[in-house]
Amino acid sequence: MLAPAAGCTGPSPASAPASTSAGQGGQSGQGGGSPGEPQRLRVRVLEVRPHDRTAFTQGFELAGGVLYEGTGLVGRSAILATDPATGAVRQREDLPAPLFGEGITIADRRIWQLTWRDGIAIERDLATMAELRRVRYTGEGWGLCFDGTRLVMSDGTDRLTFRDPVTFDTIGEVRVRRAGEPASRLNELECAGGAVWANVWQTDHILRIDPAAGTVTAVVDAAGLLAQHASPAGRSGADVLNGIAALPGGTEFLITGKLWPHTFHVQFLPS
Repeated sequence: MLAPAAGCTGPSPASAPASTSAGQGGQSGQGGGSPGEPQRLRVRVLEVRPHDRTAFTQGFELAGGVLYEGTGLVGRSAILATDPATGAVRQREDLPAPLFGEGITIADRRIWQLTWRDGIAIERDLATMAELRRVRYTGEGWGLCFDGTRLVMSDGTDRLTFRDPVTFDTIGEVRVRRAGEPASRLNELECAGGAVWANVWQTDHILRIDPAAGTVTAVVDAAGLLAQHASPAGRSGADVLNGIAALPGGTEFLITGKLWPHTFHVQFLPS
């Protein structure tokens, strides 16, 4: 069996109502706290690109023409700098065992990389990917993104935690709600267009979240990507959807999954 990915043994969602504390409001205004059903979106595939079949994808982010990917599993965790068109690895920095790599994001000239149950965030230099320091945190680390002002972190529950991008200190949180109910198992994250996009572990869904209210404003159904675009051999051994990176402009994305043979250049359109 594969070792569990982030989310495989994640905690059950808390029952606290959605709230924010010391957090910046969302920029999109989408959702407005309405308990109504979120918009339904479908995936339009624009291009199918190669992806490393051995990469247990935990973090996925595009910056400066480089696609950065954080991978998991003890003894196999790493951060990669890759060519977004070909998937070729330009640089790799491994995490020593027993660290289990998780989400990554880029904030100015630094990279932050989470670990699953180790309680360690690693700060790296963007240019060299060299480790600069380690910061301790409480709880599990799953997904991470940077909204231009603060880091947004998931822990497998319905909670998004806001953190200072320099100190990694907690500065607020919000509980995520879909039609008034907790939206848990939030995994890999992307901050784009004033929203937080979140993979939902063990599903083919990606949520668009208003970070000010914690409201899910849209649900992307990404089911069938491998069935339609990968051979039986390519689908064999593939794990769950996990990985979303916004392209410049924030209206198109790259998405992939753990041990997937492909990365998909996509748009999200109304169903």
